[in-house]
Amino acid sequence: MATSKFHSLFSATLSNSLDHLPRKKWWGYDVHQWEGFWYLPSNLEAAIAARSHFEACSDDVVLASSMKTGTTWLKALIPSIMNLCGDDDNDPLIQNHPNALIPSFDVQLYKQNPPPDLSTMPFPRLFRTHMPYHVLPESIKSSDCKIVYITRNPKDTFVSLWHFMNTTRTPEQGPFPMLEAFESFCNGVHAYGPFHDHVLGYWKESLKRSQKILFLKYEEMKKEPRAQLKRLASFLERPFVKEEDVDKVLWRCSLDRLKNLEVNKNGVDPWVGMPHSSYFRLGNVGYWNNYFTTKMNERLDQITRIKLEGSGLDLAN
Repeated sequence: MATSKFHSLFSATLSNSLDHLPRKKWWGYDVHQWEGFWYLPSNLEAAIAARSHFEACSDDVVLASSMKTGTTWLKALIPSIMNLCGDDDNDPLIQNHPNALIPSFDVQLYKQNPPPDLSTMPFPRLFRTHMPYHVLPESIKSSDCKIVYITRNPKDTFVSLWHFMNTTRTPEQGPFPMLEAFESFCNGVHAYGPFHDHVLGYWKESLKRSQKILFLKYEEMKKEPRAQLKRLASFLERPFVKEEDVDKVLWRCSLDRLKNLEVNKNGVDPWVGMPHSSYFRLGNVGYWNNYFTTKMNERLDQITRIKLEGSGLDLAN
């Protein structure tokens, strides 16, 4: 059967099967629960297709995360480490939004009909995903490819997600009610949620296989960028030879530089319809203080405490 025909039949079968999955509203969109997590329909189709068809290579690198946890920074840092170039004229970030440098399984590649031939990608291949660990393609888990996971304090994650999703709304609509969005986040009903379950899946696996999964915290990267960048480069087996290269990569991938590059100030991501500029806001740690009430703070802290109890993971700022 031709690939396009298979994909069409697969899409039709999935669309029919969505009726049997739990469904709720998130920001006015339908999200469906599959294997414990919530997905927008198109991302769910792509996730299932990726799990069924993707074949990992031993030197692949997969960037994984929940939404809005500092992922865009890593989308710039990882290609810069893997393809360290000596002069600024060869810097791929000048001509490419970070999204274009690391294609996504579930937002891009496996939403295509038919999916692209990934064997033509230059090596080492770089990918990204928001898929929870347990639904990753088996070849990713069983091969020697590496996974870099980035997470963040859930309160800053929520505020960043709220701002990001508001870019989809018209001026007439105005911002989505924060308390309604907060309720959904606390209940785990959001794209690729629940947040804490997503984080714990990768955290627990990183404890078992530290050579396979590097678990990063956004706050630690902000606090000690040079040390964390060196840690990342060593994990990717691309340790820095020159100290000045560490500073060069940090400068190239800094928020101030990225948000002021023309490629990031203009245009729209063709896969999600978001302005390129929406991926670069403030990147501050603790910015949730400007939005949370005492009750919101106490509630999410309690959820985090209960969810992470006994795991050894601390996501406090």
